[in-house]
Amino acid sequence: MDFSALTLSAGVVALAEMGDKTQLLSLMLAARYPRQAMAIIAGIFVATIANHACAALLGHWLTTLLSPDVMRWILGLSFLGIGLWLLVPDHIDDAAGSKVADKALQVFFLTTSLFFLAEMGDKTQIATIALGARYEDVVSVTIGTTLGMMLANAPAVWIGQKFTKRMPIKWVHAIAAITFIAIGIATLIWA
Repeated sequence: MDFSALTLSAGVVALAEMGDKTQLLSLMLAARYPRQAMAIIAGIFVATIANHACAALLGHWLTTLLSPDVMRWILGLSFLGIGLWLLVPDHIDDAAGSKVADKALQVFFLTTSLFFLAEMGDKTQIATIALGARYEDVVSVTIGTTLGMMLANAPAVWIGQKFTKRMPIKWVHAIAAITFIAIGIATLIWA
């Protein structure tokens, strides 16, 4: 197990997730189904594991197709792009028209489906692809990015909107952006 890949993946994804559309989705689901926190958290976990395992494997697979120099440039520019992308705030539409019953299994499947789809092409999924390409240990990257997602989303479900009101999202995004930009620069400078 590569603990540096795991901790870096967890940290940058947790920071990147603050104020992200999937965190807003977590808040929305928690507000809509306040008695189903565990079903929502379980759905987030299952969706994240599935999504990020595929993303990390894709990143790792790409390293077998491209030369190390090409990968270095792609990764460096990707990390820089993710860092800049983090500076753009996310928004999510309210799904007030949804008619799902307030039952744990239904809320679990709704959360899993919505979260998996919302994560497609999201900055944390793109970051997971880049981290999977950067580090050899896909399992450590997947565990780390999933841990980061859970660190950001489980409290959002439990605490609700008070969580994001007390946390300066712009600062968190700035720290995450600086981290990704630093990784990008380091990747471009040091092979």
